[in-house]
Amino acid sequence: MTPATVNEPQEEDVRPDTPVPEDDTAQRANSGWLLLVVMTATFMALMDSFIVNVAAPSIRTDMGASFAQVELVISGYVLVYGLLLITGGRLGDIRGYRPLFLLGVVVFTAASLACGLAPTPGTLIAFRVVQAVGAALFYPQVLSILQTAFTGRMRTRAFAVFGATIGGASIAGQLLGGILIQADLWGLSWRPIFLVNVPIGALVIAGALATLPSVRSGGSGTRLDLRGTLLLSAALLLLSVPLTEGHATGWPAWTWIMLVLSVPAFAAFIGWQRRLGARGGFPLTPPALFKRPTFTGGNILAVAFFAGNAGLFFVLAMHLQFGLDYSALEAGLTFTPLAVTFVVASLVAPRMAPRLGAHVLTLGYAINALGTIALLATLWAGGPDITGTMMIPALAVIGFGEGLGVSPLFGTVLSGVPENDAGSASGVLETAGQVGMSLGITGIGLVFFSVLGSASDVTSYADAFTWALAGNTVLALLALALVPRLTRAEQHPA
Repeated sequence: MTPATVNEPQEEDVRPDTPVPEDDTAQRANSGWLLLVVMTATFMALMDSFIVNVAAPSIRTDMGASFAQVELVISGYVLVYGLLLITGGRLGDIRGYRPLFLLGVVVFTAASLACGLAPTPGTLIAFRVVQAVGAALFYPQVLSILQTAFTGRMRTRAFAVFGATIGGASIAGQLLGGILIQADLWGLSWRPIFLVNVPIGALVIAGALATLPSVRSGGSGTRLDLRGTLLLSAALLLLSVPLTEGHATGWPAWTWIMLVLSVPAFAAFIGWQRRLGARGGFPLTPPALFKRPTFTGGNILAVAFFAGNAGLFFVLAMHLQFGLDYSALEAGLTFTPLAVTFVVASLVAPRMAPRLGAHVLTLGYAINALGTIALLATLWAGGPDITGTMMIPALAVIGFGEGLGVSPLFGTVLSGVPENDAGSASGVLETAGQVGMSLGITGIGLVFFSVLGSASDVTSYADAFTWALAGNTVLALLALALVPRLTRAEQHPA
């Protein structure tokens, strides 16, 4: 596999005066509608994660909820979603991507309605968990559909649109959340942030019924690896719970015990997958996937990249809203230049790939690291007088680098994966990103709060943000250092 195959073989050049075959035109139109449907679902799922963070204070005030309950509204979703991603992807391999996508969107949409009507904090937490189940069922199918339903340049463009959707949804959630809460539509306070998913979900369901191909990758004898599912869920639970709840609870002994126990739990899962695969069974994550250097290296890179990405978003939001006393809407507007350049870079990446191949990733992560260093230098120069406006140039550079580093990464990692393992591979990659985000928020957040201590003045917040960003710079450089391993694997696959 050569570097150019990161974005699939090039289509034959078509002369301007050569008519496009009618069948090809119809295929492109159908592919366009299919892409619109799955990207709308992607946008809805990602936007929902960010929009709820903005609404947390309003939920607490309106429902009389405790801090712990509001935290569970957010962390309960994250935990369940992270636990079920690989299982959801494997179910797509077995039962087909179309039915799993439809089922997941139906569950997610119904749970969104229930969240919007929830009478108590406890019911809201429960419905958020159901919402997470729905997202974990349909979201892994998105990458599987892109990998199996698109070919050639259309696949490259589909992954580019996927990357642009990620960037747009991350900021749209914060902006739309701030607008909806400030508008207080019909006196509903925070409830429209969930209710907005209902009409969107209905449109996605109708579109999916009309456009999604009926493809079932797994053979008739393929079945879900229940023991592997339980072992993986236990391992991820032991890892995710302390990472999510550790800071809020003050890192008691049980959090460290769970982290230690996650190591043998993951070892037990890996051992079972190897034994099951060796005797001809159907493991949850086929060991053959990890014999592909591109797949293994890409997942490691995904952990480092998403750790830095999520860590930056977390501490920047903390500094803007608590250090600089920005409103949720003002903070969202500060993030907007990063999102805009992220979207632009995602759409530009396919045009660069024919010349650079896998080195689009090298360029992207280099720009990301330079932007992070520039933001750190801006903080050192500005000190406590720093403002969101002063950060915008560096944030725009970071966003452009991240945009070049997302869709090519997903396309590279999944290239060459057997079609009947596409769901499992997608689930593994998305879980790697989810674990990376948890590690980044925990690690960078730990630096931030350790430096901040009990202080609440703007100077202390600026110092804490500076030190946290130094840690984020290390993660950006680590991601850049891991790229050569991935590009070598792409050029010389096993």
